[in-house]
Amino acid sequence: MSDSQQTTFDDFLKVDIRVGKIIQVDEFPEARKPAWKLLIDFGDKIGVKKSSAQIVANYSAAELVGKQVMAVVNFPPRQIGPFMSEVLTLGFEDADGNVTLASVDKEVPIGGRLH
Repeated sequence: MSDSQQTTFDDFLKVDIRVGKIIQVDEFPEARKPAWKLLIDFGDKIGVKKSSAQIVANYSAAELVGKQVMAVVNFPPRQIGPFMSEVLTLGFEDADGNVTLASVDKEVPIGGRLH
């Protein structure tokens, strides 16, 4: 096992990770590190939520619209400069240290929970 701490399955179940579809991308010039402001649709139950994502090195605004992404939807909102981020969009660092989004490899219904 790596240097990460073990957790229980019950702990995992507390983290609500859902798939959503990016419906709008805006510039975020006030961010300390280059970022996009995202509007993500998680379906009727959760609705449309805002997120800030430091993914500009790997994604243009045009290629993000319509993309399905995974996000934690049950963290408290977080103020990022003048922007209130409501969900945590998930990703991994690539070899250059830039974030690549965690996403599904096939289209799935929005709002679906990660198992």
